[in-house]
Amino acid sequence: MTIGAILKDKGGEVVSLASTATVREAVALLAERRIGAVPVVDGEGEARAVAGIFSERDVTYCLAREGAAALDRLLSEVMTSPVQTVTSAEPVIGALSLMTKRRIRHLPVCDGGRIVGFVSIGDLVKHRIDRIEADAAAMRDYIQQA
Repeated sequence: MTIGAILKDKGGEVVSLASTATVREAVALLAERRIGAVPVVDGEGEARAVAGIFSERDVTYCLAREGAAALDRLLSEVMTSPVQTVTSAEPVIGALSLMTKRRIRHLPVCDGGRIVGFVSIGDLVKHRIDRIEADAAAMRDYIQQA
């Protein structure tokens, strides 16, 4: 199974912010959407390219360093960059391995240099659990029929 299949089930909406947005705007978006991270993009439309990721960890680091003044900083100044990405053709297990090794919880999905999705480790773990449960149910059905 690939990341593209997860995006198909999850939907292709990508919530993002421009690198010129402020930390204050990003915090408001994270709270409003109840998400842990947002890709930071440069460009418009088809030319949107991932410049970084802004996460709850970045908020914590900014506030610890600068206090409330950090809220007025630009995302381009405080985001995590460079960002690790995957393609929609990446196997789920490969993405999970990458996230575990790099200790990251969110991955932008980019095809042809443009962002087409965003997955969290929770999305990938949910997919794996669903597959394991489906395989177990199929095995039980097979055994009961024998």
